[in-house]
Amino acid sequence: MSIEAPDLSLAALLPLLFVFGAACVGVLVEAFGPRESRHPVQVGVALVGTLGGLVTTLLLAGTGEVTAGGALAVDGAAVFLQATIAGLAALSVLMFAERNLDPARSAFVVSAAVPAGSVRDRELLTVQRVQTEVYPLTLFAVGGMMLFVAANDLLVMFVALEVLSLPLYLISGLARRRRLLSQEAAVKYFLLGAFASAFFLYGVALVYGATGSVRLADVRSAVGAGDGEVLLVLGLALLVVGLLFKASVAPFHTWTPDVYQGAPTPVTAFMAACTKVAAFGAILRLLYVAFGPEEWTWRPLVYGVAIVSMVVGAVLGLTQTDLKRMLAYSSVAHAGFLLTGVLGYPGAGDPAGSGLPATMFYLLAYGLTTLGAFAVLTLVRSGDGEATHLSQWAGLAQRSPLTAAVMSLFLLALAGIPLTSGFTGKFAVFRAAIENGAWPLALVALLASAVAAFFYLRVIVLMYFSEPAADGPTVGVPGLPTTIVLAVTAAATLVLGVVPGSVLALADQAAIFVG
Repeated sequence: MSIEAPDLSLAALLPLLFVFGAACVGVLVEAFGPRESRHPVQVGVALVGTLGGLVTTLLLAGTGEVTAGGALAVDGAAVFLQATIAGLAALSVLMFAERNLDPARSAFVVSAAVPAGSVRDRELLTVQRVQTEVYPLTLFAVGGMMLFVAANDLLVMFVALEVLSLPLYLISGLARRRRLLSQEAAVKYFLLGAFASAFFLYGVALVYGATGSVRLADVRSAVGAGDGEVLLVLGLALLVVGLLFKASVAPFHTWTPDVYQGAPTPVTAFMAACTKVAAFGAILRLLYVAFGPEEWTWRPLVYGVAIVSMVVGAVLGLTQTDLKRMLAYSSVAHAGFLLTGVLGYPGAGDPAGSGLPATMFYLLAYGLTTLGAFAVLTLVRSGDGEATHLSQWAGLAQRSPLTAAVMSLFLLALAGIPLTSGFTGKFAVFRAAIENGAWPLALVALLASAVAAFFYLRVIVLMYFSEPAADGPTVGVPGLPTTIVLAVTAAATLVLGVVPGSVLALADQAAIFVG
């Protein structure tokens, strides 16, 4: 029996090869590079990998092909989402590289192998060295995310899920300050992530049992023919559970507040922005490509989960006193808003509809705004660490008017106030849901947005209308990396809110799935 090699399009695979190649170079630098020069080299390699992935992805615009033996679909949606992930990852790497804010010069631990709280650990607190393995690990995660949104095969999707998840579990535990909290967050993320992966893999097995294939196109054909209906519905439910966990959708969100709080803030920003894009890219491809002909199999599930996520995120966000935990519940609420866009699928006659471009635009806008908010959070310092308690932000506008103004911009965008990217994104997904009959869900989303706006505005009121404490926090002077992140994200938040037409049109043109 002869085995034929699958057809491979190197041009279509170039973004993935660029990112994974840079990750492998980073591993070699860790093994053979001198310790003194390792950090700048790793930063350079990571930026080359992410920006190279972004450029090569943009060169694929307008293409639509299935390659690697049908395992990967390089279509408009995949290219748009891969470019979004690569761009957000490049900004995240700049946040990782910031060494001008902390007295110890970095947010990351010197040596993760040293036991937390030991004598050696205390000695290393002021050492300027850093655990530079975070950069190749991040590149592997980015490569997994880019593979995730292009996977046209359930097994490839599972492999991509693990490739993006395992590095995240590790880098979540590399905080220099409050190391025990960081390590606890990493362990919790790993354990709950293992459960979610098991759900996903069991779903793959059930879908394969019903259809005899793991290709999304074959699953779509079986769904249309009504084959193995019970197994397909059960398999879909398990697949969706695994993906909703990664997207921080309630009730599968329990890891989110603890991991957001415990992880190093640059890692939290990276997870909040890039992982959300990757998870929703996979959700869109699974539901629209594989299970699109039979909306009844997934529409009620998404409808219910979206309501739960919006309500849980908005209500529990009100009770938070830690800013990172508040932004975590904000992420849960925004996941519910994104699901309203997913429901904008009008049927087999128009496979993209208005839901796909609206959701892709929302992911881009939310990712940029979230990165900016966490970048501002790294500037506000208390003692030898970041000031994350809400009370520490009282009167910040009197100490640093510019910092308070930039943070207010990002918070207003997250709240969905007009003339910000958040308003445009919410308007797009709510309109998509209404156009396709989900107006009750859009109504719930509007009410949840009003509730969630309270905890964003609470921070603004604290900054502008409260007196600063005598021992209040200081505002660090950002280095060039954080300055670039703030400039790009603030400008994008304004541009996507004031003149979003060109990006909305681009998302509409890219709203194509091939299978």
